[in-house]
Amino acid sequence: MNTRQACAAADLQDPLAPLKHRFDLPPGVLYMDGNSLGVLPKAAAARAAAVIGQEWGQGLIRSWNTAGWFELPARLGDKLGRLLGAREGEVVVTDTTSLNIFKALAAALRIQEQRAPGRRVILSERDNFPTDLYMIQGMIDLLRQGYEMRLIDDELPLETALDESVAVVLLSHVNYRSGHMHDMAAVTALAHARGALAIWDLAHAAGAVPVDLNGAEADFAVGCTYKYLNGGPGSPAFIWVAPRHTRDFWQPLSGWWGHQRPFDMAVSYEPAGGIRRYLCGTQPIVSLSLVECGLDVALEADMAEVRRKSLALGDLFIGLVETRCAGHPLTLVTPREHARRGSHVSLRHPHGFEVMQALIARGVIGDYREPEVLRFGLTPLYFGYADVWDAVEILKEVLDSRAWDRPEFRERAAVT
Repeated sequence: MNTRQACAAADLQDPLAPLKHRFDLPPGVLYMDGNSLGVLPKAAAARAAAVIGQEWGQGLIRSWNTAGWFELPARLGDKLGRLLGAREGEVVVTDTTSLNIFKALAAALRIQEQRAPGRRVILSERDNFPTDLYMIQGMIDLLRQGYEMRLIDDELPLETALDESVAVVLLSHVNYRSGHMHDMAAVTALAHARGALAIWDLAHAAGAVPVDLNGAEADFAVGCTYKYLNGGPGSPAFIWVAPRHTRDFWQPLSGWWGHQRPFDMAVSYEPAGGIRRYLCGTQPIVSLSLVECGLDVALEADMAEVRRKSLALGDLFIGLVETRCAGHPLTLVTPREHARRGSHVSLRHPHGFEVMQALIARGVIGDYREPEVLRFGLTPLYFGYADVWDAVEILKEVLDSRAWDRPEFRERAAVT
């Protein structure tokens, strides 16, 4: 696809192209930030109006029963589980990714305390998403039992770091900055062979790449719904637990929604059976309800076709940048190999922040991450081959003209 005409022809043959019309995309925008916040499903406005106007407005408190609010976390979890290689009753949509990491980490450490009490290392990746590392640090400070965090990097590879002292391995399936993807099955097998449990953060994987949690024999998984699943800003996250672990502990955030019979109003906590024990407090029903709109569209797509198109979009983007933007100080951060790449492409530029702001001003919306990294999300449900061509043409213009070198593009807001 070395012409825009060829890219447009590929879009006409794309079996996923009709799904683009299920989203409300602003005109004149090339949206390449679905890896940070997905776009608005057209069904979401009507669903929000129904939840607010009818279920809340008319049904009031009765809607916990009549509108199915009480069962919503598990019902959505069953839908989402179909994208994760999970069976019914193994996933709930609830809380935030950070809180769910805390739950999974506490559970895994308690299991290991019973099985192998001498293990005191929590293994993660230096380039993991910060909240994962912060939650590990907070857990260590809370427990005060000699636990420590060990980070793998180029100088300390996983195979070396994963020794008999490691209790839990917590990794992101797809790295938030580079787009590097771990081999989940291979890493999990290695962890188990060394006596550790594996927790997977699927924030940049769910809905973007094929995931088979049961097939990989993972132990725990968490993730968010507001990226490739298009659940809305700050929409509730999810947690999956392998059935073999579900009854091995009392959920540490033992709120009333995880009680076996919450409306008994009992003095003592009794955890619910199955995945429901991973719930904590009363659920945010309006936000939770909108998650279903994005899930329904995602479930219409063949995941193998989503992955095929994602890789093709990435190959096209990388190839066009390297040919049409040659001579500019751009460095590819994302792996070229398909087996090691997620669904976003990252480039480094010495003035990455300013370049991204200039792109956004021209309608190409990606985002920026330190240090110097421009991220471009490629969401196959609503992004096409001609979109890639147009985005690279605008990037070329911004770089050739040095349009990024203006004072307004150096000003930083709270969110980059």
